[in-house]
Amino acid sequence: MKACLSFFRMRFKYTLQYRTAAWAGVSTQFFWGFMEIQLYRAFYADHPEAFPMALGALVSYIWLRQALLALFNTWTLEAELFDAVLTGNVAYELCRPVSMYGMWFARTVANRISKAALRFWPILLVAALLPQPWGILPPASFGAFIAFIVSTALAVCVTSAFLLIMYFSCFFTVSGDGVRAIFVPVADLLSGGLIPLPFMPCWLATILRFSPFGAMTNAPLRIYGGDIAGPMLWETLG
Repeated sequence: MKACLSFFRMRFKYTLQYRTAAWAGVSTQFFWGFMEIQLYRAFYADHPEAFPMALGALVSYIWLRQALLALFNTWTLEAELFDAVLTGNVAYELCRPVSMYGMWFARTVANRISKAALRFWPILLVAALLPQPWGILPPASFGAFIAFIVSTALAVCVTSAFLLIMYFSCFFTVSGDGVRAIFVPVADLLSGGLIPLPFMPCWLATILRFSPFGAMTNAPLRIYGGDIAGPMLWETLG
């Protein structure tokens, strides 16, 4: 555990160096967030009661997703880890007197947290200052905010574990391209990265809520807005 924590700190400091790339990502996420909100507003204009989420909760979902994109997205992968498996250099990792899974897990979590640390605050700051219906709303309650923090930490762990499945699957393939082509879009869709799960068919949304995908992007963002509360909140955190 101590070795994994040391590796976590090292990777965290290393990734923090890329500030220019972070600011470029922030501008892209602002544009994408505004575009999504405008698209949903067009659909909500005539019959807002026909949708499973209130517009304000949906806007908050969109801004949080953009702010925390580095934590939850499944397409930010490390080519070094794929190459280590495909070239056989992973043998050096296996010779170390520490868990390779633990080291790679710590590395993945550190990369995600460090990237998010550079990007989330300017997006949330601007989103909080925007007028309604463009701006982000405050948490549904103080309890919802605490649950949001807890669920975010759990979601990062679940997402990182999912990425490690992708890396380790390369032990049984000749290339990582097919793994990425299949896993990434499927996970992005089923975790709520493209559209919130309540907008999916009820039967599919129910299945996904109890799957690992429902614990990724979906859970913390809906908890923040109060869309997941009461008994459903404890089921989600459990």
